[in-house]
Amino acid sequence: MRSINLLLNDGTLLRARVAVTPRERTRGLLGWRRLGDDEALLIPGARSIHTFGMRFPIVAAWLDADHRVVGTRRLEPGRIAWGMRGARHVLECADGTTIEPGHVIEAAGTDSWVREPAP
Repeated sequence: MRSINLLLNDGTLLRARVAVTPRERTRGLLGWRRLGDDEALLIPGARSIHTFGMRFPIVAAWLDADHRVVGTRRLEPGRIAWGMRGARHVLECADGTTIEPGHVIEAAGTDSWVREPAP
């Protein structure tokens, strides 16, 4: 997985891995013991996610095409979260991450953000 740095509205910097290939997208956070406070997983083109097989809760943020947060939800292990209207991507963050609808997520220190997966 490639990594990028993402900047939240409150100045928080997240080190995000980007799940692009089918294998990366399928695996997601499975097998991880936890997410660090400054870590996240970005799933471009995803609208729905699940936490089956995960060991820890997460905060999921759904982003539109302009990388604006259209909704968030805290998910315990063993849950399904369906897509939200206007969502194009999902950002999975550590439980307790402050991210709210209306926030815009920006790339920090990189000139490319999200490449849509090939159809």
